[in-house]
Amino acid sequence: MVGGPRRRHTTLPGPSPATQALTGSPTVTTSPSEEAFRDLMAAFASGVTVVTSRAGEQDGGMTVSAFFSVTLDPAMVVVSLALSADTTPLVERSGSFAVNLLREEQRELSIRFADRIPPEQKFEGLSLERGMGGVPLLQGTLGTLECRTEAKVPVGDHYLFLGRVVTVHGGRPGKPLVYWDRDYWGLRESTGRLGAPGALREGAP
Repeated sequence: MVGGPRRRHTTLPGPSPATQALTGSPTVTTSPSEEAFRDLMAAFASGVTVVTSRAGEQDGGMTVSAFFSVTLDPAMVVVSLALSADTTPLVERSGSFAVNLLREEQRELSIRFADRIPPEQKFEGLSLERGMGGVPLLQGTLGTLECRTEAKVPVGDHYLFLGRVVTVHGGRPGKPLVYWDRDYWGLRESTGRLGAPGALREGAP
């Protein structure tokens, strides 16, 4: 979740990298540092999700922006989870997870699941539904994908989990919560519709 919502742990000093990009102050780094990498990733907008899982009687959940769809047939997605996150071993043990797509009004929910607090406190007071294996499904989201783990790939300090979508839960209509330039944003206007479905990325879901 490089550059994603990780409260209190990713804020770096200095001018906004996204602002630098907009004002035309390019920099070239041939041996990129972690800071340079994070700075550029902060200039890339992404949607915000909460990945939840359950193993035994334990629930877990974490805010994740490193999420994307892979194929339509079969429906597959990838999430990137930190090795140190308390939700990661639950996904490993259960072999399943859910991706909850947050609406722009759910900023506080994202902050809650990004914070380093005990798992039980993350779910405290929330209205939940239960999916396969009892995985907690957050309410009021754009929708939720329940996934079965097909593969786990260790990459640096993260695992990439490839999940086959087994259930799609429609949610409330609305706009997505967006993370950009180390802050939360909402969509305000369109720059024009694509000419045809799939025109943005050929062959993509």
